[in-house]
Order: sequence, then C-alpha cells, then structure tokens
Amino acid sequence: MHAAPMYIAETAPSHIRGQLISLKEFFIVLGMVAGYGIGSLLVDTVAGWRYMYGASTPLAVIMGIGMWWLPASPRWLLLRAIQGKGSMQELRETAICCLRRLRGEAIGDTAHVKVDEILAELTVVGEEKEVSLTEVFQGKCLKALTIGAGLVLFQQITGQPSVLYYAASILQSAGFSLASDATRVSILLGLFKLIMTGIAVLVVDRLGRRPLLLGGVSGMVISLFLLGSYYIFLDDAPVMAVAALLLYVGCYQLSFGPIGWLMISEIFPLRLRGRGLGIAVLVNFGANALVTFAFSPLKEWLGAGILFYVFGAIAVLSLLFIFFIVPETKGLTLEEIEAKCL
Repeated sequence: MHAAPMYIAETAPSHIRGQLISLKEFFIVLGMVAGYGIGSLLVDTVAGWRYMYGASTPLAVIMGIGMWWLPASPRWLLLRAIQGKGSMQELRETAICCLRRLRGEAIGDTAHVKVDEILAELTVVGEEKEVSLTEVFQGKCLKALTIGAGLVLFQQITGQPSVLYYAASILQSAGFSLASDATRVSILLGLFKLIMTGIAVLVVDRLGRRPLLLGGVSGMVISLFLLGSYYIFLDDAPVMAVAALLLYVGCYQLSFGPIGWLMISEIFPLRLRGRGLGIAVLVNFGANALVTFAFSPLKEWLGAGILFYVFGAIAVLSLLFIFFIVPETKGLTLEEIEAKCL
C-alpha cells in the first residue's frame, strides 16, 4: 500500500500516471471479486475459508517474483546522484537503462534526453537537499502532507468502512437473508465496484482529479443523508436504502477510492515521498481502525440514522477541503507538481 503507488508515480509518463495508479485500485477490486467468486463456490464447504487462502498463495508467489524483476525508479537513482550518494555518471547510465526497460520501444533513443530533463528539474526544485524528519512538517512539505493526509483521512471518516460493514443488514432488510443470497449479492456489489473503478481509470487523465473528487463526494453526501433518512423516517422503504448503498459505493469508487491513493503518490516532493507516503498510509489505516472500532458504540449511542447524518456532514466538510485545498495535478510531471502546486 505504501510502495506500489509511489513506484508507479515515479516511473509512469505524466499523461497516463492517473490511469496507471488508478489501475492499482482496479486490480485490488478485481481481486476482491475473484475472492467473492471463489467464496461462493465454497460457501457450503466445511472450513472452505482454508481453501480460499490456499488459492491466493500461487498469486502471491508470482507477485513476489515479479517484484524482483522490476527496474529501479530512474527518479530515485537521479535523486541519489544529486545528493552525492553515488557516482553521477554511473547512476545516470543506470537511470537511462531503467527508463528504457520501463518505457520499451516508445522511448526510442530519447531516454538520455528524458533523464537529463528529470535531473535538471530535480536540481531546480531543490531536491539535492536531504530532508530531515522535522522538515516534513514545514513549508511546502507541510502543505503536501496536509493535502495527502487530509484526503486519505476523509476517505475513511466519511464512513467508508461502516457503510460497507452495514451493507449486510441493509441487504437483509431488502430480503437477502440467506448465506447464499449474501454471497451472490457480494459478487454483484463487487462487480459494481469494479465497473465504477474502471470508469475512473478511463476518465481520470481526461477529466482530472478535482472533478472526480468533487462529483463523487457530492454523490456520497446525498447517499449518506438518504441512508440516515431511511433509518429514521423510511424504514419501510428498503429499496431506497439499497439504492443509497449502491450510490455510495459507486461514487466512492469514482472519487476517494482511486483518487486518494493517486494524489498521495504524486503530491509529495521526491526527497520526502517515502516519509510523506508512510505518514499518509498510517493516517489512512489509523482512521480506518478508528471508524471501525467506534462505529458500534456510536451506533448504540446515536442510532444508525443520526450516525449516517454525521458521516454526511463530514462528507460536506471533505467537499470544502477538496474545493479550497486540493490542487489539480492532471498532466503535470512530478517536478512541475512540486513547483506549481506546493
């Protein structure tokens, strides 16, 4: 979760960087759908979950072998060179070789020109200075951290874990009560998430990050207030609850799902990208744990309807945060993002 978006951001061409990082989310959802499918075959098998875990082992082995084959990030190599952590000539040549492996025939004989451009941009934005831990919380570094950590924080505290955990009871109220019914609905819900994530992959580099975030989170606001109204006023209308659930899932997969990870992978300056991403991932999973553990006590205290209203109000705050704080990074190189957006 930490290294994959960072590596993709550093190695992808700027005009398809959004698509490639969003594809990470797409394949995660694809894996979930595959898991649901295998689970549906084993739902009546005693201890069938053991076979599910076993089925994933060969894929993990393949992934591990593939990671050994990956070339180093050219930007990371050049960063080491300008920070005096190796021979400039040797690291530059290695960066050219890695870039050729990454881009294939498309790069042609221009790999050395691209490497020199990256090297010049890194020097212009001051990447030759090694960042200290305290500097992460100062100046442009602090702004990047505010944008990145803020997005993944709102990604969780707008209720994403709770809505999905509550999906079972919503679907049961609509008549899907058996284990086999729940499994089939899980597959359909997973396929719906996959389709919406696929749409995000196709349009993210055409429309930009901000339109998807603003449009998707607006839909989440509507769905959360509909869910709150269902539990307070309209408990005899389960179809509306299911529609609100689908609206929430679809809008989340268009916005916070892929775009949150995309933004944190490209917003941090290169020399602190590892630390910045690490803090953002920590915030993400910390917020996920907080919402997960707090949901049941808050539901007992406030009731499900009021709690969904609270999530809706937080989603409105996240809209304001996106509108006023989050920049558009479509089509910019990582160095241009640092120079123009921070």
